[in-house]
Amino acid sequence: MVRAFFTPRWVITTLLVIAAAGVMIRLGFWQLDRLEQRREFNARVAAQVSAPPLDLNKEIPRENLVDMEYRKVTVQGTYDPENEIIWRNQVYQNQPGYHLLTPLRIDGSTAAILVDRGFIPLEDGSPDRREKYAQPGKVQVNGILRQPVVPRYFGAPNPTLSPGETRIDAWNWVDLQQIQQQSGLDLLPVYIQLAPPETAGTASGAAGPPFAGVDQPDLSEGSHFGYALQWFAFAAVLGLGYPFFVRKQLRQSLAEKQAGPADFDSN
Repeated sequence: MVRAFFTPRWVITTLLVIAAAGVMIRLGFWQLDRLEQRREFNARVAAQVSAPPLDLNKEIPRENLVDMEYRKVTVQGTYDPENEIIWRNQVYQNQPGYHLLTPLRIDGSTAAILVDRGFIPLEDGSPDRREKYAQPGKVQVNGILRQPVVPRYFGAPNPTLSPGETRIDAWNWVDLQQIQQQSGLDLLPVYIQLAPPETAGTASGAAGPPFAGVDQPDLSEGSHFGYALQWFAFAAVLGLGYPFFVRKQLRQSLAEKQAGPADFDSN
């Protein structure tokens, strides 16, 4: 049996099994790494959620804003309708439409911040139909900070200018760098999701669109631990079961070789 095992067939098979078990173990540790990353993310987000509102009229910590996602924010300023855009492919109560994104010029600062004011119906996507949603004068904005939204792996890129166009009005993603280039504004590296009126303490949009709303972060640990256990279990089954499989196959092969000629003659 030992000589039969050290044949090219079984050596190659054994090496493949060892490699497969190694990959499964590595995938298990990868899931544990993902779990640790998820826990760190949850801790960071929980700290931002529980932090007091950030007043952008008093301080603008530009270098830290991206890490402050989901923190409550308050700011006074004036909306800039000339640089307003819409975010495509949005749904509210099973109705298609857009999110209305309007830059807010911050009082006492040269900076501006993009504000997601909420959902508007599909038929109101054109600039002339959006005029009814304008809020002239000084406004108080309350909401949460969000990071830019860009495709990581898949997804149609933002549209490019067609001949004769001077600006892009409808965007697929909230790419703040591209939006800043178009508007010429000194945009902050995050945008604000406007809180609903009953939460924000403002009457804007109380009777109709734009329908504002803030996303609640998912602070669960996901399925990473369960996936890790599965990969480790697969590796254990493969590693422990393979020797018994080999032993059974070699015994059966040896028995067939020893009994084969006699059985053939007797038949």
